Amino acid sequence: MATRAAAIDATSVRAFTIPTDLPEADGTMAWHKTTLVVVELTAGGQTGLGYTYADASLVPLIRETLAPTIATLDAYDIPRLNATLWGAVRNLGRSGMAACAISALDIACWDLKARLLGLPLALLLGRRRNAVPVYGSGGFTTYDDRTLEAQLSGWVERNGCRAVKMKIGSEPSRDPARVRVARRAIGDAALFVDANGAFDPRGALRMAEKLEGSGVTWFEEPVSSDDRAGMAHVRTHIGVEMDVAAGEYSYTIDDTRMMLEAQATDVQQVDITRAGGVTGFLQAANLCDAYHIDTSAHCAPAAHLHAACAVPRLRNLEWFHDHVRIEQMLFDGAPEAKDGMIRPDLSRNGHGLTLKTKEAEAYAV
Repeated sequence: MATRAAAIDATSVRAFTIPTDLPEADGTMAWHKTTLVVVELTAGGQTGLGYTYADASLVPLIRETLAPTIATLDAYDIPRLNATLWGAVRNLGRSGMAACAISALDIACWDLKARLLGLPLALLLGRRRNAVPVYGSGGFTTYDDRTLEAQLSGWVERNGCRAVKMKIGSEPSRDPARVRVARRAIGDAALFVDANGAFDPRGALRMAEKLEGSGVTWFEEPVSSDDRAGMAHVRTHIGVEMDVAAGEYSYTIDDTRMMLEAQATDVQQVDITRAGGVTGFLQAANLCDAYHIDTSAHCAPAAHLHAACAVPRLRNLEWFHDHVRIEQMLFDGAPEAKDGMIRPDLSRNGHGLTLKTKEAEAYAV
């Protein structure tokens, strides 16, 4: 096992844009493609890989601004690497694109360190669990009833998911009927809804009332996550059977702290590809533990898997249709969901992912 210093000697970054398989929309946005930004760091003859879902404009930010700050630093010293990256964006603003770029680099740093040590990342971090529960996620508001039914029931029947999530909010008048279609499709599985901030607090509570009786147990971003007081109001007044979830747009530990201080959520989401990578994900999860609030890992299941094995109070991980599809298309080692769980492959070092270069080339920006 290598224990010598290993200076980072090269960085590469590329963007890939993958069309959706069908038109997609949620309560506040529509899209037809997803951009994956992939970073690779080398040191000591090993390569670490990290990525984020964002925009191709991250490529010059990483290549010209961030990567030079960590060139020649020791790949084992992740706290120093992470602090250096955050320091480099002080005058740019930490949230948003800068945080996504740092997330990709931090994931690559942890993958590189684990590979240098000849360890799966889950073992390097230390496991609290051997497998991670996932819930199927998609159910876009652009889907007709037949497509919605087929997708949601497929996660239950094919992958054994014990919960699924659908989008609401584009046309609120249609949502109660769509939810009834989903309930019939999934049987006794738990049903989650996600409004992506489409409502104000009064509208969110009216919608929650309409969905009573359909067994909805999770209402995600009923109002904008920027409205922490509104989120807390909904959480206080919503029926006891529905948990309020949010946090996917928390880019820094301060974003997570402020949401927890506001008592805005029953379940706090954290996205490893936005919130500072593995380092940020672990920090946020430990903060949730201090507040006695469960953590839910948002999207990017392959990126989250090893870190999700390590954190306290983990409720679940989002098996998001777009990201599952992309990760299985473009990465060797992407997990498969079985019996509602995904498990790290301990025969592979690091997080176990390698880019399928030939397949990815077709989508290069």
